[in-house]
Amino acid sequence: MDPGDILGRSWELYRSHARPLIVIAAAVFVPLGAASAVLGLVGWPGILAANVLNAAAIFLVQGALVRAVEDIRAGRRDPSAAEAYGYAGQRLVTLAVAGILATLGVIAGLVLFVVPGLVLLTWWLVLSPVIMLEARGVIEAFGRSRELVHGNGWPVFGVMVLTLIVLLAFALVLAIVAAPLGTEAGSFIQTAVGNSLAAPFVAVAWTLTYLRLRELEAARPAAA
Repeated sequence: MDPGDILGRSWELYRSHARPLIVIAAAVFVPLGAASAVLGLVGWPGILAANVLNAAAIFLVQGALVRAVEDIRAGRRDPSAAEAYGYAGQRLVTLAVAGILATLGVIAGLVLFVVPGLVLLTWWLVLSPVIMLEARGVIEAFGRSRELVHGNGWPVFGVMVLTLIVLLAFALVLAIVAAPLGTEAGSFIQTAVGNSLAAPFVAVAWTLTYLRLRELEAARPAAA
């Protein structure tokens, strides 16, 4: 598996289907951006509430986008936001619990020794696609994600690093643009605009990684 090829194909799919993918993300992130800006005026309780809402939204949006990418790649018509969230809503609890556990595990690994956090992030990169496209439970999804990554750890790590570099570059540009606008406007731009544009690209890249890993898994018995 070639990380550069994955990112290249991710960009092509994202570019050619940008409108439906961005609409799906914006359906949640635009109102959430407005809510976060208002909550920020309350002080630290509002900021805390905004962060909780953001965390919950990320899991829901990621699930919806994974399903949308699968539909697009399978040649079905571009899914609507209502259809995508209808699918994701059925797996919301599993997505949220798995996402929270994965986040805590990666943060703990990064804080303690850095390398374990990067290893865990690599193992669990395709956690959301596994949950959405294989209907796995929380614990089963962690094991399944690691099973798919096994033998392709370095290429998956490469996809993760390249994706994070793209996100960091995009966030830096947005931060520069939003800096003169004040805290509330900047918060809205980062949440509404930034997430609406960036989240679909991440979902595309990680879903294509998952699908490629499935292809490699299916080819193993034939190659044996």
